[in-house]
Order: sequence, then C-alpha cells, then structure tokens
Amino acid sequence: MHLVTICGNLFIILATITDSHLHTPMYFLLSNLSFIDICFTSTTIPKLLLNIQMQSKVISYAGCLSQMSFFIHFAALENFLLTVMAYDSFVAICHPLHYMVIMNPQLCVLLVLGSWIIIVSLFYCTSIGVYVSSFVMHNAHASAPASVMYAVLTPMLNPFIYSLRNKDIKGALKHFLTGKVEQCE
Repeated sequence: MHLVTICGNLFIILATITDSHLHTPMYFLLSNLSFIDICFTSTTIPKLLLNIQMQSKVISYAGCLSQMSFFIHFAALENFLLTVMAYDSFVAICHPLHYMVIMNPQLCVLLVLGSWIIIVSLFYCTSIGVYVSSFVMHNAHASAPASVMYAVLTPMLNPFIYSLRNKDIKGALKHFLTGKVEQCE
C-alpha cells in the first residue's frame, strides 16, 4: 500500500510538472496534495514496517515526538489544502469568467504557503489532545484501525479520487510514460 501511495502520488506530480496544459491552479493544488500525501505516509510507515520485521514495538521518546509532530503537521496541512481546493472549485463554478483573475499564480502560492503556516498554530493542540487522551485511557489498540485508515488508506486513494479520474491527468500520464519508454529504447 505504501508503494502504491508513493508511485500514484509521484506520477501525479510528474505529470503535472511535465505537461504544460496542466499548469493551472487546480493542478498546482493537486500536485501539492500529492506531495503532502507522500510525506504524510512516509512519517509513519517506514517505522511501522521496521517494527513488523523486527517484531518490536519500541520507539524512543524523541523518535515518537518527532514522528508525531511530522504526522500532525502533514495531516493538518492536507486539511488546509483540501479547503483551498474547495475554494478553487467554488471560484471555478460560481465565477468562471473571473477565475483566472481571482486564482492567479501569486494567490495560489500564497494559499499553499498559508496552509503550511497556519497548521502550526491551529491543529497541533487538538491533535496532541487526541493522542494524549488515548495515552491517559491506556487503550492505544482501540484507535489502531482508524489510524491505519487515516495514515495509509486515505493518502493511497487520493490520487485516484482527485486525479486519475480526470482525463487531462490520464492523458498527461500516458504521454509521460510513453515518452519515457520511447527514450529508453
């Protein structure tokens, strides 16, 4: 699942970068979502796989703290980016003639940067509260299935949900993949 997540999201990023037709606000936001999904799953899955292989559940305090910080950071960032994507869709639907004026490249960059900055102050406290409460209740296993769904399944499915159903992305991926194959031969 981790490999599917990495490859699917990486293909979205590469298709968006290499196809000039996809240099629009919507695809800029989608490629950022793909990057966040790669980072999000990469904060927990490698340690999880190591623990499974070593049959150990040990993690240092500093390792746990840093892993939790990155996990919360990327989870919150994804939430804000989805909000920005909803705003982009709203502008495209409700103000189609003004879309390119409103969603100019400077605003897109500001919205993405704002998403990165705002998460530090807004989501850290609430997320830490959830993890501390499960620690206080001494029932970490109760939230394990939900954690796996949130940490692995959602980022794996995001490329399919947001991008791979899109004919422009499919065309760009096909062009990217066939272009690479032709160069190798």
